[in-house]
Amino acid sequence: MRRILWFRRDLRVKDNPLLALGGEVLPIFIFDTNILDSLPKDDRRVSFIFGHVEILKAELLACGLELKVFYGKPEDVFDSLACGKFDEVVACGDYDAYAKERDLQISHKLHFRYIQDTYIFKHDEVLKDDGSPYLVFTPFYKKARIALESKNIEELLMAKHTLADEDYEGITKVQKEKVTKLPFEMASLDFEQVNLQMPSPHAKLEALKEKLRNYKEQRDYLSSDVTSHLSVDLSFGTIGVREILRFLFANKNLEIEPFIRQLIFRDFYAYELFHMPRIENQNYKYSFGGIEDEEKYKALCEAKTGFPIVDAGVRELLKTGNMHNRVRMVVASFFTKDLLLPWQWGERFFAQHLLDYDKASNVLSWQWSAGTGVDPQPYFRVFNPYLQSKKFDKEALYIKQYVPELGHVEAKYLHDETWLFCANIKGYPKPMLHHKEAAKKAIEVFRV
Repeated sequence: MRRILWFRRDLRVKDNPLLALGGEVLPIFIFDTNILDSLPKDDRRVSFIFGHVEILKAELLACGLELKVFYGKPEDVFDSLACGKFDEVVACGDYDAYAKERDLQISHKLHFRYIQDTYIFKHDEVLKDDGSPYLVFTPFYKKARIALESKNIEELLMAKHTLADEDYEGITKVQKEKVTKLPFEMASLDFEQVNLQMPSPHAKLEALKEKLRNYKEQRDYLSSDVTSHLSVDLSFGTIGVREILRFLFANKNLEIEPFIRQLIFRDFYAYELFHMPRIENQNYKYSFGGIEDEEKYKALCEAKTGFPIVDAGVRELLKTGNMHNRVRMVVASFFTKDLLLPWQWGERFFAQHLLDYDKASNVLSWQWSAGTGVDPQPYFRVFNPYLQSKKFDKEALYIKQYVPELGHVEAKYLHDETWLFCANIKGYPKPMLHHKEAAKKAIEVFRV
């Protein structure tokens, strides 16, 4: 069997189902210009991916394999590959609309074999007794958690391969029928190299041992670094979810259940997007659609709302490509309820900047906050940014880290709207609205 192994969101050798298939293989990775052309030239995700493709090339070489790297549109790349020489292309499936359409086009050129590796369960493994998908997380979680006990999560070992005769040097740029050889460097993609800290996912996993001791109690506190930082690795597959589960089950003496619940929540969102693809852009349930106010949107995107916890979160995102999960919920609630902006705008903003961006998780999380999605929060629940910062950042350490203009202000005042409206802080705006009034209005419009 001659196979093209198409690496995408599975940038690793260890426990990779693609490599568990033997035969003559052509491992490939495509820097997809359908995606890259819409990104700014300093997008940190491109640097992250390039760095891990470089690692993948080295790991494959150590196993006697190579990785052929392309730059272009996937349909043009496969046209250049003389697909008739191969029996099938194998890849791990994605659930978003672009990925489905891309793979459909490639399947017209060559038999396409999907493997589900990105999530714990396949889309049809956890269903109601009548065969329909769950729409509420809790019953989905209960059934998935039971199924997980008998789920085979053993490490997949690499099969024996022979390597297809190809030129594996550099980057192969494909534009329609024109093929050009480029050096293997970021400049060949016409992107800037962004310096990123790229700790090994396995080092993060080992560090999780200590963090799990207080994970449930501390994970929402902004100055307590007990989150795993593995979301970006799961998003790009630099570590597999099976390996994380094996690690958790090997440490049952620790507080593993809250973490397992989060992994199943990630599955649930992907599962919903698969079964209801329209929710990628549309409300699942009828609700207030938001007011398209460019001025308010600009203030939030520039971290000039005058709400310290919100501005700190946005600045963290713009500076690092990350945002603490608790702060993501605060920002999303403020965006959709206080500002009454369309959730799609917020999803788009996060999509532009999150290093760990995952379509399903991002879309469903925003719909949850807006009260428009599957199993959403109640319309009358509006996060109070001041109470949130007082509870989870009492000493304002997180706020002051990202909003240094507030460094001289006593922490208690940064959780006090009345004080913030009266104060004149050099270089920092007053709150753009009164939260209590905004929350009352949000409840009225979302009640309909």
